[in-house]
Amino acid sequence: MAGPVDRAPSVVSADDRGAAGPAAAVSAAHSLVEALRQRGETLALAESCTGGLIGSLVTRVPGASEVFWGGAVSYCDTAKQRLLGVSAHNLQIHGAVSEQVAREMAVGARALAGTVWALAVTGIAGPGGATPEKPAGSVWLAVAGGHAGTRFHQFDGDREAVRMSAAREALEWLLRLTARGKGNQ
Repeated sequence: MAGPVDRAPSVVSADDRGAAGPAAAVSAAHSLVEALRQRGETLALAESCTGGLIGSLVTRVPGASEVFWGGAVSYCDTAKQRLLGVSAHNLQIHGAVSEQVAREMAVGARALAGTVWALAVTGIAGPGGATPEKPAGSVWLAVAGGHAGTRFHQFDGDREAVRMSAAREALEWLLRLTARGKGNQ
């Protein structure tokens, strides 16, 4: 999957996000479902650190079943391998929170579902699991489709703030990509 990589960290603090975080994520889900519906396109998800939050936001939208195939919550490495085809090599060399694994998750979800788009999220919501190289709030997003790519974000805040920020950013990013054109080009 070729595509641009935004390696510059995006930092979103819990204070900056405020109460708008959940509302913004819900709004992004509504906008994405409507955009996909208008285009006749479909979506699958592969979620790790968000634990199904993105799927929950999408299914809050009436009519989401017209565009949303479903998703895999692949929290542990074994699930990433068995459900999405993530390679043991990339997990061992790069770790679960990496560009390579995020990309494989998105590609695997798209292949499994046969959808136009697939969105993957893997990261460290914290407070546990962090290392100096991968602090809490480190999140990789990946999209498989016509405008495929990966993005890295470093979110600030507690566990729930990181999860919500990752979900919101993932939905908003995919919404921007769908505006560019059909995902299977």
